[in-house]
Amino acid sequence: MAITGGCLCGAVRYTVDADPIVTRVCWCRDCQKFGAGSATVNVMFPAKAVRLEGALQDYESVAASGNRMHRGFCPACGTPITTGSEARPHLIGLRAGTLDDPEIARPNLTIWTKSAPSWAVIDPKIPHVDGQPDRIAKP
Repeated sequence: MAITGGCLCGAVRYTVDADPIVTRVCWCRDCQKFGAGSATVNVMFPAKAVRLEGALQDYESVAASGNRMHRGFCPACGTPITTGSEARPHLIGLRAGTLDDPEIARPNLTIWTKSAPSWAVIDPKIPHVDGQPDRIAKP
């Protein structure tokens, strides 16, 4: 079964022909800014399994981990859609809120908890790490 999703205005849509590799809640300071003060929820897939329709605007930056990141968003409505690291070009993260069925995005790991504000809600049932986790293996 294909996984589908897209932005708020519908200008960008995607289809994924693979199961999620991992879903991570990220509390790094960059994600807090992208998430309007909260963490982001990123569902990681093999990059070759994701088909995008519509144009994405790219925002490039260097993360606290030292990785060069690319974050894609809809230029029409501003919805954040993708995240990816040049250190892991075989993976692409899709923002969980853009999935047509967000139930598939149940988090497996919470990262960068040392950057979370004191009021952050961090589920104690989900494993968590203070910073950047070990790299995800190539599928």
